[in-house]
Amino acid sequence: MALSPLNRRRWRNFRSNKRAYWSLVIFSVLFILSLFAEFIANDKPIVVNYRGGYYMPVFNFYPETEFGGDFKTEAIYRDIEVKCLIASGGREECWDNPEAVIKDVADGFIGNQDAASGEMVENGWMLWPLIPYSFNTIVDIPGVAPSAPDGHNWLGTDDTKRDVLARVIYGFRLSVFFTILVSSIASIIGIAAGAIQGYFGGWIDLTFQRLLEIWGSTPSIYVIIILFAILGRSFWLLVFITILFGWPALVGVVRAEFLRARNFEYVRAAKALGVSDRVIMFRHMLPNAMVATLTFLPFIITGTIATLATLDFLGFGLPSSLPSLGELTRQAKQNIQAPWLGFTAFFTFAILLSLLVFVFEGVRDAFDPRKTFE
Repeated sequence: MALSPLNRRRWRNFRSNKRAYWSLVIFSVLFILSLFAEFIANDKPIVVNYRGGYYMPVFNFYPETEFGGDFKTEAIYRDIEVKCLIASGGREECWDNPEAVIKDVADGFIGNQDAASGEMVENGWMLWPLIPYSFNTIVDIPGVAPSAPDGHNWLGTDDTKRDVLARVIYGFRLSVFFTILVSSIASIIGIAAGAIQGYFGGWIDLTFQRLLEIWGSTPSIYVIIILFAILGRSFWLLVFITILFGWPALVGVVRAEFLRARNFEYVRAAKALGVSDRVIMFRHMLPNAMVATLTFLPFIITGTIATLATLDFLGFGLPSSLPSLGELTRQAKQNIQAPWLGFTAFFTFAILLSLLVFVFEGVRDAFDPRKTFE
């Protein structure tokens, strides 16, 4: 669908803002990469070739018996026995001396340490992700956790021996999804409520204002604690609660813009022509209020990320089974002797928040009529 001349001018204005444009490019690349986190950081191989067949453990469940093992539970692909079974085509010798069998398979033969059978086999193989750990994988390394960065764990491990880089990748994706979902729904509700208040005014505006004052004085942190105690911690419950307390953020600015614009000539002319209130509000008045609305949007987005991180830091956020940047910050506080945790959390938040602020500053400037029509 082709852009209108006005939107083309806005896009040109946005691209002329180099900081905003390149922030959008960098953020888009990071977000797209995080969408494929299972192919970047995972404790399961992407593709397995076994006896000429192809398997994709990233998407499907395969029991160990599928590869010649004894158990019907999911195969643990990092175990030396499972690696041997896949490489050798499911030979029983893997249970006796898997290292020797893997060596024989590499030479094109199969056998054990005592006597090789000399039988030719088709070598199996596994294609692993760049980071062979998922966000909840317990890394089998010697020493006390958290461990410092090394060649296997590039950002080290946390206090439960989970790879920090894998948790950052998954946590980044979850934070962005949470922010987009909460900010979008809360903004839609806030814009609609502010538009109704400002356009109609009178008793509708007065009633909404009193309700917002009551709702704004509600202690949200206590509500979160009570609901989590009753219903348990979950992603969707946290989304619901954050929207519940986040939507009033835009009401004030949208209400003020509609109160100012409802007496303009183009609004009166539209009413005289019999245009419906809905069309006047959202097709004619809302575009003129977008600059003021977009001015506050970066603060809403960064505030949503900060809210999620704060709740996770305090232990009232996402379930412990999910990756969280706020939980990484809490670990950094509890493990002062492991500075890589604090540095990782700080730079992740700094980069994420800076990119989003730069992008939406560029969007705000692009929608500014004084710059759009230059």
